Amino acid sequence: MAVVAERAFTSRSTLQKVEAGDTGVSIGIYAAVLQALGLLDGLGQVADIANDSVGQALASAELPRHVHLKRPRGAGRDA
Repeated sequence: MAVVAERAFTSRSTLQKVEAGDTGVSIGIYAAVLQALGLLDGLGQVADIANDSVGQALASAELPRHVHLKRPRGAGRDA
């Protein structure tokens, strides 16, 4: 535990909070601990929208069904 805390540039008490899932610990500390454990690459997968099917469905539901483009004044249908 002391080695991981040292490599993550944090204290052992903060590392214990990380292990407990304390939401008061900053994401930067979590990233530093993941880096110290060689697991930082997985963080990118967590934040990747391609892995969030629920978020994609919610975002798609918010899109307008029809889009009306405004034509510049003076432009007819034949222009």
